[in-house]
Amino acid sequence: MNMEEKRLKRARRHVSQTQFIAYGFFCLILTGALLLMLPISSRDGQSEDFLSCLFTATSASCVTGLIVRDTWTQWSLFGQMVIITMIQIGGLGFVTVGVFISIVLRRKIGLKERGLLQESVNTLQIGGVVRLAKGIIKGTFLIEGTGAILLAIRFIPKYGFWRGSFYGIFHAISAFCNAGFDLMGNQKPFNSLVAYYDDWLVNLVIMSLIIVGGIGFIVWEDIYRNKLHFKKYMLHTKMVLVSTTVLVFGGGFLFYLLERNNLLVGMNASGQILTSLFSSVTARTAGFNTTDTASLTDGSKLLTIILMFIGGSPGSTAGGIKTTTIFVLLMCVHSNIKQTYGVNIFGRRLEEGVIKRAGAILTINLFLALSASLAIMAIQPLGFSDILFETASAIGTVGMTTGITRDLYSVSKVIIIILMYSGRIGSLSFALAFAQSQRKAHVEQVAETINVG
Repeated sequence: MNMEEKRLKRARRHVSQTQFIAYGFFCLILTGALLLMLPISSRDGQSEDFLSCLFTATSASCVTGLIVRDTWTQWSLFGQMVIITMIQIGGLGFVTVGVFISIVLRRKIGLKERGLLQESVNTLQIGGVVRLAKGIIKGTFLIEGTGAILLAIRFIPKYGFWRGSFYGIFHAISAFCNAGFDLMGNQKPFNSLVAYYDDWLVNLVIMSLIIVGGIGFIVWEDIYRNKLHFKKYMLHTKMVLVSTTVLVFGGGFLFYLLERNNLLVGMNASGQILTSLFSSVTARTAGFNTTDTASLTDGSKLLTIILMFIGGSPGSTAGGIKTTTIFVLLMCVHSNIKQTYGVNIFGRRLEEGVIKRAGAILTINLFLALSASLAIMAIQPLGFSDILFETASAIGTVGMTTGITRDLYSVSKVIIIILMYSGRIGSLSFALAFAQSQRKAHVEQVAETINVG
């Protein structure tokens, strides 16, 4: 072994699991950007500029959905295949995909790979992660396949068998991975699913895929193991299911109240119900829309920002600070008000480390979103609500926009790219990945009381 090989081996040893995942996503994004720059990727046969390709690749790999070029109008079939491949890898996590390939090739999965997989899917323990990876891949293909078939029922009569089938597959993967990319630009660029606002089949399939992809892989396993016995579920699963239910139906009800005299005017009862529920579900990091987002009332925009900021659940295809984070913080506030010993949820007490982590995640996400908003406001003259909506959408890897994405200056686009990247790998992981890791001595400083609040 020469000196260069030894140096590389030492460098790999010093790369943490969090850093490895962060660098892996960076390589995926860069590879995707270079592929999209090829003339074959564009519909007109001309190479697209690097920044637009980098923005699209980041949005696809980080399953966001913000775009500066309409997916149908700009990209050829090859380009669309590159995008949907990045969405699939980004949604499942490249570590999960890599481990599955190793399983297929009958290669041994070592302790290091198991640790990376645990970090990637955010599971609670390292035992059984390989079995979980197999379940994730099988479950993903089954769910996406079912969704693709159901969507093809609607698309094939309109677009023909091959194109309709491709539309079904593309939108099923995009919805399950909470990406929000669509091919509806053939009707009107940047139109998303507006034409299907009252279509029960399209709405229910897309919403189901978004929710299933957004609750997390370890929740799948828990439900599969314990069926419908709620009391047997892990605390994590209980928190995810309760918070998801409240956010979906609570958000839908609030959307109805806020939009009943605006966008819902003129719709029949069916259209109003579907639009309200879809707006609630998609805001929690999917990025599709069945209404004109720019025409939402200020109240609905604020509600959407809140839902985008919360996002989906840990270990899923969704982004945001996660449902369990907000659940823990709310219960912490409740515990302080009630002055109980510890934070107790469903008959269990949470560890202090979980509460600290939740507080750190909230703080870092708020700091990044607000700092980015201020920076973009200083760079170009855009409305406050539009910019805050855009930054919340980026860091929550949502993909919803009021229409300003393609009007952003180059520097503003770079800021949004950084937000999408940090939102996908996790804001806390983003901070840890680029922070110097040092061992701290187990020494406690002298305590002193201060006033807060």
